[in-house]
Amino acid sequence: MNTGPSLSDLLGALVKAGQLAQSIAQNVFEQENSQRARLIAEARRDSPKAGRRTIPPLELLLSFDLRKPNNEVLTEDVVTEYYAALAGLPYVKLDPLELDPELLTSKVSKPFARQHSLVAIEDRGDTLILATSHPFNPIALETLERMAMKKLSLVVASHSDIHRIITDFYGFRGSVKRAEEKLSAGVDIGNLEQLVRLKSEREIESSDEHVVHAVEYMLSYAFQQRASDIHVEPKRDDSVVRYRIDGTLHEVNRLPKLVHKAVINRIKTLARLDIGERRRPQDGRIKTEFQGKPVEIRVSTLAVAFGEKAVMRIFDPDIVTNDLEQLGFYPRELSIFEKLIALPHGIILVTGPTGSGKTTTLYTALRRLATEAVNVTTIEDPIEMVFERINQTAVNPSVDLGFSEVLRTILRQDPDVIMVGEIRDLQTARYAIQASLTGHLVFSTLHTNDAVGAVTRLLDLGAEHFLMASTLSGLIAQRLVKKVCTDCAMQRELEPEEIEALGEALPEQHRKGPLAAAYGAGCVNCRHSGYRGRSAIYEMVEVTDAIKALIMDRADAGKLKVKAREEGMRTLREAAVQKMLDGVTSYEQVMSVTRGDH
Repeated sequence: MNTGPSLSDLLGALVKAGQLAQSIAQNVFEQENSQRARLIAEARRDSPKAGRRTIPPLELLLSFDLRKPNNEVLTEDVVTEYYAALAGLPYVKLDPLELDPELLTSKVSKPFARQHSLVAIEDRGDTLILATSHPFNPIALETLERMAMKKLSLVVASHSDIHRIITDFYGFRGSVKRAEEKLSAGVDIGNLEQLVRLKSEREIESSDEHVVHAVEYMLSYAFQQRASDIHVEPKRDDSVVRYRIDGTLHEVNRLPKLVHKAVINRIKTLARLDIGERRRPQDGRIKTEFQGKPVEIRVSTLAVAFGEKAVMRIFDPDIVTNDLEQLGFYPRELSIFEKLIALPHGIILVTGPTGSGKTTTLYTALRRLATEAVNVTTIEDPIEMVFERINQTAVNPSVDLGFSEVLRTILRQDPDVIMVGEIRDLQTARYAIQASLTGHLVFSTLHTNDAVGAVTRLLDLGAEHFLMASTLSGLIAQRLVKKVCTDCAMQRELEPEEIEALGEALPEQHRKGPLAAAYGAGCVNCRHSGYRGRSAIYEMVEVTDAIKALIMDRADAGKLKVKAREEGMRTLREAAVQKMLDGVTSYEQVMSVTRGDH
């Protein structure tokens, strides 16, 4: 009987390849028997009915703290890939977004999948493709072959990936199915208790609140996949759950029509919204934790053609720190930004479309300023991330409490720094100007295409040009570009027409070519998109005396931009090109994100 690569084989291969320190390998040899005994004891303690437990060599090795010769951590994926090569089997990095939930959960039961660390990932008619971290388990494989009545073809995947998928897929679909059964039997789920702390997998499986579990699986999956938004969208016959990851939406699950309303009600209950109100839009928030870290979720509901849609925007407070350099500024922009936020008074405007990172930039600045000696107050619609050191207020149009009304009251609250979520009308603009004139530092946002466009926008609202010249301190435009995935990054030489398309944004020394740019070939870690994560690009204007003079003279945006360029402003296109030259983003992202910017 083939038992596969031994522990000795695997250790030898890793040491020979320079992946594992010799001292670590020796330690594994010496502690092999005691470690195996400990793992068996733990398995029996966790599941007394599991029977005799064997510990495969791969699982045994991964239970140690593995280090490379340079003391870097040796990851589970690397070890598993070497194990697959020794076993003569393909290695796959499982991507949950590429798997078929129906196939995965229908071919193998959850207890069997978990016990034998395997999942079905593809059905080729007469052959079922299995991903497993324990490929040399003849009893389990023979049993499954008889049950499936198909030939089995094996690929090797990491133990962690397999069990994460088992938890997410079986857990979510099982909860939805049981919820549908209960709802079809007429069970009232309108009185679900409020729950913000997400349960562990063991807690979830020990209780019977299926709708609660489905929502919690949904949130946990989103956190694991680094999603920024979750969309729960009712359709004619069912409901679609989509996740936005690195700016792109991915459909992951579908809900039965009967379960959709219950899931929406559960989300609304968590966000403290009125579950009885389905016609009017509502906004709320959820605060929870993931892996010991706080997570803020902003919830928005809206009545659409086939029911009520919910969108949950996920904010990771870890991205908002006191470290301004993490925002992605280049040295000139960082110097100007630090100078602006250190001013005792003035108005700093951040512009850009929805989803361009304005919130992160503003909160990072506010957290830097919010000390015991400084009173920082915000007016938001809605409050997106809660910080204890900042006094945050939400507008409430239902009681005629808009930005201008709250701002007027805040001026009586002895603030030092004020953040106005958005300047939407003349009254708010005038109160912001008044606040600056009376010695306050004011931050706000506008929806304009570039930095100097903020001046034109304020003039269009009716703000007086001489007051703007007196109070404006800084104008910032920003966008987010996708970062090339470092795991599959490659280089390609740009075509002459591509270099020409970059125009004057490309430094002169690069215009004649050849010029290489990074791109992502596509891998599991980036879901074959070639991108993983995003980085901000900035267009920053310090409102100097020369620019104030142009504002006083009612100069148009073109003249303001020319003067800002003379003073060293980098345009959004130029900032994106620099990110491309630094290997952070691709040519395609430069052209896509800065379309219309020159």
